[in-house]
Amino acid sequence: MSEEMIVTHCSPTMAGLKTGSLFSCRIEDRKKTLDQIRCLNSRLVPRGAVILPLRFQGEQALIYMYRPAQLRRDLSHELAVRILAERKYPVETPGRCLCELMRRLEEAPAGDFPHEIGLFLGYPPEDVRGFIENRAMCAKCVGAWKVYGDEQAAKSRFAKYEQCKKVYGECFRKHNSFDRLIVAVS
Repeated sequence: MSEEMIVTHCSPTMAGLKTGSLFSCRIEDRKKTLDQIRCLNSRLVPRGAVILPLRFQGEQALIYMYRPAQLRRDLSHELAVRILAERKYPVETPGRCLCELMRRLEEAPAGDFPHEIGLFLGYPPEDVRGFIENRAMCAKCVGAWKVYGDEQAAKSRFAKYEQCKKVYGECFRKHNSFDRLIVAVS
């Protein structure tokens, strides 16, 4: 897992625009990957971000970068709490919800994701609810997620995410400095 890969997949989270980002990467050695993640977290945590493996399957790891303060805010939204409670998540704390998500991902077949994972990525709860209720059909539009609620707000966020990815990619290539791209957000 390279810093460039993280920038490519996680720049909106690095910039503080998005609660969380998720990507899959090939790993050769689980212990080395965990050591690398510990090293990254020593740089990320002081700036309000965390990276962790949600699942290991064979030679693949599912990596999650998130902003704990933003996740706490997102998972306290009334509809998010309802969605998670309906699915028997321990809604008292975001950390326990995250542990439950990890457990469910470990039990799921490769490539399958619990639909509520969108709440951990900063997707609007009404869109997560719409995705679940409509079985991923009949979305108003599709971008970083399928939109069932406020289409204009979602399109605006999609554009911000794309611009962020472009700018971060250019800055990383030009300066080759991962640390300069991590915005401190509490």
